[in-house]
Amino acid sequence: MKIAVLISGGVDSAVVVHKLFQEGHDLHLFYIRIGMDNDEGDCSAEEDIEMCTLIAHKYGLPLKIVSLHKEYWDHVMAYTLDTVAKGLTPHPDMMCNKLIKFGFFEQRWGKDFDKTATGHYASIKEKDGTLFLATAKDPVKDQTDFLAQISYDQLSHLMFPLGDLDKAEVREIAREANLPNASRKDSQGICFLGKIDYADFIARHLGEKPGPLIDIATGKKIGEHKGYWFYTIGQRKGLGMSGGPWFVVKKNIRDNVVYVSNGYDTKLQYGRRIPLEEINWISGIPSSLNAEGECSFDITFKTRHTPEFLSGKIIKDSEGIRIISESDVQGIAPGQFAIIYSPDKTLCLGSGMISANIPKRKTSSGRNKVSATPNQSSTSTI
Repeated sequence: MKIAVLISGGVDSAVVVHKLFQEGHDLHLFYIRIGMDNDEGDCSAEEDIEMCTLIAHKYGLPLKIVSLHKEYWDHVMAYTLDTVAKGLTPHPDMMCNKLIKFGFFEQRWGKDFDKTATGHYASIKEKDGTLFLATAKDPVKDQTDFLAQISYDQLSHLMFPLGDLDKAEVREIAREANLPNASRKDSQGICFLGKIDYADFIARHLGEKPGPLIDIATGKKIGEHKGYWFYTIGQRKGLGMSGGPWFVVKKNIRDNVVYVSNGYDTKLQYGRRIPLEEINWISGIPSSLNAEGECSFDITFKTRHTPEFLSGKIIKDSEGIRIISESDVQGIAPGQFAIIYSPDKTLCLGSGMISANIPKRKTSSGRNKVSATPNQSSTSTI
């Protein structure tokens, strides 16, 4: 099989190369280069490319460095800055996968290959003739939550060779194969931002706008913030106040006010009702949801990157579509995504953006755009 392998210089994608090479596939390696917003190039790219070059030489494989700099900043970071400026919480890693790695790369280079393989910790399973994005063996490293906005067409062209391995096994394979990056630390940070500090990045583009920090329990001003766009619902770190813990629980965008609550146990940090919009069902709208009239079905879900799943229901009625959780959810942040899984936690069905507006009863449900691939009428059974 002729396979395009996206490599990053890290151990995960290097082990993907090793595994697929051992299986006898025709491999072509690609490194996607994204520069900084000042066009100086990203800080770790040279080291990454050097590592990728060593991997390519070890296996005698071609390596092509492709640039998607403009596309990344025009789409992923424009989305990020626009979302932050609206007072919402963006998910740039998810959009990077959807638009860059499996969007522009596939359109320009990946399309010429039978499959595109990556080092993501995820799996693909087939059920009743339909492919599903499935969780990885390693629950801590599982990255399906970063992939939950991809389309069915994108999923159909992908391979995730690490889905049946945990991180310790990946490291062991790398050591046994004498890979040059066997002990290299995993990358941190947002997608291609590398070592850029996220707050510094936001400040450079949006500036600062001082405003009051208000204790929501007393209504008293207890401090000052640098601008509502630096804070997200549920945030604890970076508030700069003593006597904590303090958590961000609400933002007034119009008046540039950030509300905080004190202590771990305050109910103001929690909720069970999560309204969704712009839902992406990767393998088609679940048949239960596709029924006429009001309906509901059981799911598991996540609202942040964590190995833990929450249980709940998807509800569709005159209010639109929402998740009702069986337990309290901390820090429900509008703009972020709720990742929807099957009840047994094995299949990632898709994701929906958490709405900033709680719909009122007896209003049109048209505000909630529901997308499915390959078409809106397609269904899947879970």
